[in-house]
Amino acid sequence: MRSEESKPLRSGMGRWHPAPQWAILLVLSLFLAVLLELVGIPAALLMGPMVAAAVCGINGATIRLPRPLYYCAQALIGTMIAESITPGILGNLLANAPLFLAIIGSVIAMSTLSGYAISRLGILPGTTAIWGSSAGAATTMLVMADAYGADVRLVAFMQYLRVVFVAAAASLVARYWAGIDGAAPAIVWFGPIDPIAFAETLALAAIAGFLGNTLRIPAGIFLFPFLIGSALSMSGLMVIEIPEWLLAISYALLGWNIGLGFTRPIIAHAGRALLPTVLSILVLIGFSGILAFILTRTLGIDPLTAYLATSPGGMDSIAIIAASSNVDIAFVMSLQTTRLLLIMAIGPSLARFVAAKPGAKPKR
Repeated sequence: MRSEESKPLRSGMGRWHPAPQWAILLVLSLFLAVLLELVGIPAALLMGPMVAAAVCGINGATIRLPRPLYYCAQALIGTMIAESITPGILGNLLANAPLFLAIIGSVIAMSTLSGYAISRLGILPGTTAIWGSSAGAATTMLVMADAYGADVRLVAFMQYLRVVFVAAAASLVARYWAGIDGAAPAIVWFGPIDPIAFAETLALAAIAGFLGNTLRIPAGIFLFPFLIGSALSMSGLMVIEIPEWLLAISYALLGWNIGLGFTRPIIAHAGRALLPTVLSILVLIGFSGILAFILTRTLGIDPLTAYLATSPGGMDSIAIIAASSNVDIAFVMSLQTTRLLLIMAIGPSLARFVAAKPGAKPKR
């Protein structure tokens, strides 16, 4: 969701025809993805295109990823993650429900407190600070922000900046804390594939993604393929199969969609709130690290699995990092999915309640 004012001005790359803009984005994405892969950063196929797109966006690029392509990428990534979910996930959730709920509630409380502090310090209006700091689905927060008269440009900036920081922090944790050195098995880009299983997987992604979009469920285009695919995979009714080249394209599309949202007008508009926003994001990331440490001590979970499970926001990007690392994906996605569902249930009401404290009124 972007307002007219948030559209990039025609300067820098914006003066060029879209074709050379896309060409530069593609070349820079390939270069950064290969570089990050060589360095050993997990999810390099996501991080490289995301950084490249941010560079282009800040330099005036006017190209934008068509929404259907973005939706397809979300659906495919959700379907891919569903393959790793096992029947033990439900038992894991039930066995550790009190701890899970305490951790999820702590993340929601910390993000809400962060927004409230920014508003009370007079850095941003109350509604803008609350919606921008919320650890809920970005699309939902933007819709709610617009309804309460918040500055949607600032809310979008805060939401997407947090996604970038969380994804980058998770990659660094994987590389330097968990000790993943990138020595993963070589990727077979065009290996043999079962055409029937592949066709069924594409059909699942398309139908479940369409259902999630039609029902207007927050993150439904990602969540429905993930949940339905998990059920079908665990029951043995289908085998999920997605070739590596298609996953790489999906990662790049997701990275481009995030990165291209960073434009000079938005960054200039957010200048006054940039430092407090970054500080609040770093505090939230650090707080998630503390929660991850608690998980490693109480349940004996490896550091990267614990950190990815507690990371706030960016569920699809966290899923990509988890899939490209040696972690317990089922545990990560169980905690991330539970958090998302809980925020969908109580987040809007909680945000409205806190945002009303500074005296904000919804638009009529």
